[in-house]
Amino acid sequence: MRVLFLQGGWEGHRPAEVVARFVAAVEARGARTETATALDRLADADWLRTFDAISPCWTMGALSPEQSNGLQSAIRAGTGLAGIHGGMGDAFRGDLGYEWMVGGHFVGHPHVGTYAVRVTRPEDPVMAGLPREFVYESEQYYMLVDPAVRVLAEADYSHDGNTCAMPVVWTRAWGEGRVFYSALGHAPAEFDRWPDVFAMSVRGLLWAAGAL
Repeated sequence: MRVLFLQGGWEGHRPAEVVARFVAAVEARGARTETATALDRLADADWLRTFDAISPCWTMGALSPEQSNGLQSAIRAGTGLAGIHGGMGDAFRGDLGYEWMVGGHFVGHPHVGTYAVRVTRPEDPVMAGLPREFVYESEQYYMLVDPAVRVLAEADYSHDGNTCAMPVVWTRAWGEGRVFYSALGHAPAEFDRWPDVFAMSVRGLLWAAGAL
């Protein structure tokens, strides 16, 4: 299994620390990894297709049309895509093809604090071992979400007098590729406090790579 990590963008999400944690976790499961700190090679879809999964950790930033098309083409051809929080859900703002492929995009986090996450598909192997409901403390992402995604966990989001069930973890297909996303994980230390959430995120990456 080969996994490509994209490390960069806004430093507030500490991409180098996040990527290091995931590299160690998947290498412990036998994966070979490569980390790119520039986006240039995303235009090379043939190269991208040599990886089983691509994991972006690149909050904000911008893709050229060639880079966006290369990435989307590789995922459609069968390479997996997996990531967390702003590193994937707030990457490359305004790139509609990328956002559609991910299945949703960050809008804001008017609530920062505790909130309850409900596992909606406990039978899914990505969610194995997680309690049916748990309290999490962090930024709570409000996202625009494609209704076609397969929601694995959700949380009630209340803002301006309205409450809705907001997807927190989901999977989807994009052509032949598997896509996994989790909105959890603003700060690397959260994975020390909620190790089950980190384990779930690693399983999501393995699932996207076809190894779960």
